[in-house]
Amino acid sequence: MFQQMYPSTNHPYQFELNKDFNFSSAHYIPSEDAGKCMRTHGHTYFVNLTIAGDELDDTGFLVNFSALKALVHDQFDHQLLNDLDIFHGKSPSTEMVAKTIYDMVAEYLRKRPNQPKCVQVFVRETPTSYVIYRPKDVEHG
Repeated sequence: MFQQMYPSTNHPYQFELNKDFNFSSAHYIPSEDAGKCMRTHGHTYFVNLTIAGDELDDTGFLVNFSALKALVHDQFDHQLLNDLDIFHGKSPSTEMVAKTIYDMVAEYLRKRPNQPKCVQVFVRETPTSYVIYRPKDVEHG
């Protein structure tokens, strides 16, 4: 797999993991300001999740890589994003895809006893366009 370097974010945690994966989805942006993106079109989205924390679980993981991939990939792969309940009333722009992935991952991590935090979501929509979502209020330790 292509080794991609992502912009890093500062955080106070001892451990940081990054998980890369991709999914193929279609969407349209329901606004005349979107130009030709108003029409249904597809992308192979490349995603990087940055998870950080100080405590490992009983397995020695901050969080299992495969759990992160399944959480997002299973929800979005081969879907028309506009039809997903999670985007009801929202435009599935790349910015909103990144924020939505963050919300899903953060909710999953809140339930883990070691309390890791999602500190960054990177979503590449095309070879030349990407979005980074970083929460303003990640709780530090």
